[in-house]
Amino acid sequence: MKTYIFLPFLFLASSFVLVGKPPAGFSPIFNGKDLSGWWGLKTEDPAKWMNLSSEELKKKKKASIEDIKKHWTVKEGILINDGKGLYLSTEKNYKDFELLVEYKTVAKADSGIYLRGVPQVQIWDTTEEAKWKLGADKGSGGLWNNGKAGSPGRDPLVHADKPFGEWNSFHITMKGTIVSVVLNDKLVVDKAPLNNFWDRKTPISERKPLAKSGPIQLQTHGGEISWRNIYVKELSAPKSD
Repeated sequence: MKTYIFLPFLFLASSFVLVGKPPAGFSPIFNGKDLSGWWGLKTEDPAKWMNLSSEELKKKKKASIEDIKKHWTVKEGILINDGKGLYLSTEKNYKDFELLVEYKTVAKADSGIYLRGVPQVQIWDTTEEAKWKLGADKGSGGLWNNGKAGSPGRDPLVHADKPFGEWNSFHITMKGTIVSVVLNDKLVVDKAPLNNFWDRKTPISERKPLAKSGPIQLQTHGGEISWRNIYVKELSAPKSD
């Protein structure tokens, strides 16, 4: 049954790699030319900057754009980060969505994708033994900030990473608090809740709910990471919300 449910995901993930344009229903959030539509954030609670005055937010965005221009470049349709600086974040906030993105990493780089500004779908250098104790040996795609090993969604179901030098493809689906992740056509997270990182010291049953909307962020540090073919499809809210 799971195979049947995710067959459309596998088709889409393969299609966007081959044709280099959005599959039906998806829209590009990276134009392949420059950083239009993006600004910079670090690991910070979106609720804090969302509550800034318009003038304070304007200043924050201006400073962030100066930073990302130092560390992010676009070359031949590819986003490249040098492993430093703020994380590239969409100016638009998203509720429920499907996200397609390809990435290519290098040794000792550490990365991830923040969903609604919440960390994260993890990207590892799975060969770095120093981080095996953190779960890097299990592969990328897990919701690493969900807590301790064994927490639902924290570790991927299978190791699906490709070798260095090859492009990896994600198909991430977020509905309400529930996230599924397909990495390189393999299901690595199957409908797991994304825990509220910003209230992580509170018992899970008592934590505040995730924000209804927030940015998609590309986290990069520790080494050069490249990104391309970034597409999103906005979804209707699940009936249970």
